[in-house]
Amino acid sequence: MKENVLVILSCGTDNPNRTTRAAFMAMIAHKEGKNVNLFLLDDGVFIAKKGVAENIKAVTGDACDDHLAYLQSHGVPIIACTPCAKSRQIEEADLIEGARMGTGVEMIHLACDAAVISL
Repeated sequence: MKENVLVILSCGTDNPNRTTRAAFMAMIAHKEGKNVNLFLLDDGVFIAKKGVAENIKAVTGDACDDHLAYLQSHGVPIIACTPCAKSRQIEEADLIEGARMGTGVEMIHLACDAAVISL
C-alpha cells in the first residue's frame, strides 16, 4: 500500500462539490497517516487564494475552508500551479497560509511516488 497520496484538483468555485471533496480526501488521507500533498491546477488554484475557500460548500453542508484549515494546521503542502495561478492574476502573496506555488514538473515527481486522486 502506498504511503504517499497526491490529491489533484482542477476545478474551483465552479464546482463546489468536487472542490470540497478534494480538500476532504486530502484531510482523510492525512488522518489515516499518509503523507499528503494537495496540488491545485487550472481553476483549482482559486481555493488557495485568501478569502475564496470560505465561500465554498458542498451540498452535504461541509465547507472547503474547514478541510483546508485542517490541512494548514497539520502542515500538509498545498501547492498551486504557478502558470495556472499567474494566468488568473494570483500571486504568491495572495495565497493562504501554508500554500505555495509549484510547477508541473513537481506534480509529476510527486505523482510518480504516490497514489493519485484527481478531481
